[in-house]
Amino acid sequence: MRSTLPKLSSLFTLLIFPLVLFSQENKFSTYTQDLSGTDLKFDMVAIQAGEFMMGSPENEAGRRPDEGPQHPVKISAFWIGKHEVTWDLFEPFVYKNQEIRRSSLPLTQEVDALTRPTRPYVDMTWGMGKEGFPAIGMTHYSAVQFCKWLYARTGIFYRLPTEAEWEYACRAQSKGPFSFPADSKLDEYAWYSDNSDKKTHPVGSKKPNAWGLYDMHGNVTEWTIDQYKADTYSAYKNTTALNPLVQAETLYPHAVRGGSYEDSANDLRSASRRGSDPEWKKIDPQIPKSNWWLTGGTFVGIRLVRPLVPPTQEEIQAYYNREPIADY
Repeated sequence: MRSTLPKLSSLFTLLIFPLVLFSQENKFSTYTQDLSGTDLKFDMVAIQAGEFMMGSPENEAGRRPDEGPQHPVKISAFWIGKHEVTWDLFEPFVYKNQEIRRSSLPLTQEVDALTRPTRPYVDMTWGMGKEGFPAIGMTHYSAVQFCKWLYARTGIFYRLPTEAEWEYACRAQSKGPFSFPADSKLDEYAWYSDNSDKKTHPVGSKKPNAWGLYDMHGNVTEWTIDQYKADTYSAYKNTTALNPLVQAETLYPHAVRGGSYEDSANDLRSASRRGSDPEWKKIDPQIPKSNWWLTGGTFVGIRLVRPLVPPTQEEIQAYYNREPIADY
């Protein structure tokens, strides 16, 4: 028996319920995405379709109620970012003049017309590092608009992962609290409160998981598409969920995954969940608060996903062009 959460939009029906054709599977492999006319690039890792147990077992140390009941989930094939998005790639989206400086070709009409984030009134790196470091502090809306910028630059549909896609990719067929073998040390795979010196670190400087993904535990916590609900998994009791998604209807909370440089080891477990919070904009002096920046969210970043079968043009625009919700 299969189940999906209610209010699943037609957009995501195509995004995460694709009919994978044999010819497409033959072309399905890891690749590097170049942004033509620039030196900008990023790596996307092919994740085959499969099934896994989402959430944590009742006897897992540090388990929280929102991680259960553990339930089987089937996931369709997708690509996911090998690394968290870095400032190298994010800043040309933020600053049009920087994008122009890095481009050997004029910006296309589509790129030129894009709405850019407002300039932050503080240094959003907070002195932690820029080149090769994960971009931080963007809102969920800003993360989606960054994906829209990539689409305008590449013609390829990129989006945020669902919670289920994220956990499936993180686990990489592992079943324990973390994606690495039980006899390994967390310090070998993650930046977190015990070893980070309270700051982010260059992406890919720790060991990857079994599927070649870096920083799935720690460094920065990562946005997902889903609305965070503590009782999400109760809908899947005695079922096998197919590409589950909780469609977002409110500004808060959105689900974030993976834990960050300031979190404890317990918060870095593969099943650990958290929701965004208005406190992440507490020091923002604007009224309404910024649609683009989390001045208190110095631990939040992005990892990209590309579904194997893209949606239609109309559905792509529906995903990218949702109006931001005012935050007072």
